Amino acid sequence: MKAPQYYVGIDIASASFTCSVGKMEGRWQIVVRPASFANEYDSFSAYLNWLHDHEVKPDNSVICMEATGVYNEVLAHFLCANGYTVAIEPPLKVKRAFKPEGHKSDPVDSTQIAEYAYRFWDELSQWTPRKEILEQIKTLLTTREQFVVERSGHQNALQALKRKQVRTPMAEKMHEKAIEELKRHAQEIEAEIQRLIDQDPDLRNLAALLISIPGVGALLAAHMLLLFKSAPEPYNPKSLAAFIGICPYESSSGTSVRGPSTSRHYGPPALRKLLHLAAMSIATHQQQFRLYYLRKVKEGKPKQLVINNLANKLIKIMVAVAQTRTKFIPNYCSVNPALLKMALTKS
Repeated sequence: MKAPQYYVGIDIASASFTCSVGKMEGRWQIVVRPASFANEYDSFSAYLNWLHDHEVKPDNSVICMEATGVYNEVLAHFLCANGYTVAIEPPLKVKRAFKPEGHKSDPVDSTQIAEYAYRFWDELSQWTPRKEILEQIKTLLTTREQFVVERSGHQNALQALKRKQVRTPMAEKMHEKAIEELKRHAQEIEAEIQRLIDQDPDLRNLAALLISIPGVGALLAAHMLLLFKSAPEPYNPKSLAAFIGICPYESSSGTSVRGPSTSRHYGPPALRKLLHLAAMSIATHQQQFRLYYLRKVKEGKPKQLVINNLANKLIKIMVAVAQTRTKFIPNYCSVNPALLKMALTKS
């Protein structure tokens, strides 16, 4: 891919955003000084005219911004609709590309993001808007998780109240009512997610394939649908495991620091929790995985490490099922093609 002529860095805030433009002219330099615009749809046309006035067009530029939740969503959709190449990068990744020195302000941040786009343009992942159904499913899953966390808070408070010497029936009744209401809301959200998936034949078929895997339920399948449709490397199990936060990393330094390999716990916590529960389920109820679990524990492996390994196995199986569009086959054993050819030749 040919390198763009202009690299645009945008620092997003709630009410406004600041933009800088740089290019390589013998050396890296900012060719358009930082300018600020209101972060609202009515001002986006003025921003587009500003880009055109400085010869920054869709065919000669890349626009980079940090992932800031909903703050950059409308602007990113607008720029994509007008043909621009947009990259949305993790803030921590951008921060680590520069030494923490000098002033920190919106103009400085925008120039750093532009320079980051220039230095790593061949590693940038082009952002594309999700389908409307996928965006709705993502919002519903996030809302459901918020309700589940809130319900757990009420349950813990209710349990504490029931252990008090002096009971307060009204407070207990209010917590019980809130728990039931939040539970009902979660069930309604699950039904709506299923309805949205059923609207799209491709999503419906893929969800059915994922649910055929032991331990994979409707919620975990919905989370994986989002990953398969939006992740940069959707069918790379190692990449997905690292993104979710269940990829073990070595912990050692010098001759004295030695610790067990552990995951960083970055990534979406709701998906990580569902994978953990699915791994515990197959370790208990599925003979094939139960035997693996018992064998590794007998070898001295920590139980949580074995559960994490099973979660990684589930990711590999889900990727294989999604790629081949084939239902899960119990007791399936892969065969090395070279060995199979050798056996057929001898026979």
